[in-house]
Amino acid sequence: MMATKPKLHYPNGRGRMESVRWVLAAAGVEFDEEFLETKEQLQKLQDGNHLLFQQVPMVEIDGMKLVQTRSILHYIADKHHLFGKDLKERTLIDMYVEGTLDLLELIIMHPFLKPDDQQKEVVNMAQKAIIRYFPVFEKVLRGHGQRFLVGNQLSLADIILLQTILALEEKIPNILSAFPHLQEFTVKISNIPTIKKFLEPGSKKKPPPDDIYVRTVYNIFMP
Repeated sequence: MMATKPKLHYPNGRGRMESVRWVLAAAGVEFDEEFLETKEQLQKLQDGNHLLFQQVPMVEIDGMKLVQTRSILHYIADKHHLFGKDLKERTLIDMYVEGTLDLLELIIMHPFLKPDDQQKEVVNMAQKAIIRYFPVFEKVLRGHGQRFLVGNQLSLADIILLQTILALEEKIPNILSAFPHLQEFTVKISNIPTIKKFLEPGSKKKPPPDDIYVRTVYNIFMP
């Protein structure tokens, strides 16, 4: 019997589920999605005890219903050898991922800000990326001269960093101008066959959030 595909429960947009889509795609895993469109759908999942903390993202995988984005990412990364070869590598990957997810969270929340605040926040995101986050990864790549962040093989850290860079480039096209190693990294990781496929039209990668997505999320999650 064929193993059933993972099933992702989330609204039809990026949000916190997009990282999960990225990692599954990078691992070459096909998945199904059940998009939440109404408060009733969320209520039904909650009432059926399918959500440990009453929240989505939720991923049905290997007979489990996983919640908490980072836990989901860890499980998939570990299962598909994207989490380093030992405890030290794994911890390094995890630190890089945690830092990058802090930056990604600003991008995820951005569409929900008031229009005036959105402009200011783009400036804030750019500054944080350029001053705090990108120099760390630029230095790592320069220091060991390898194409990947940890252990010279693809890991969760590379995938989440690429996701974050591309999302920032949509808003600030030249954001990597001072980071030659990250520019090279972005090209190389984007060309890994499974990732390249995910970046092509027609994949399950979601477009930048629009008003419809923002409204849907408000309707589902706001009291």
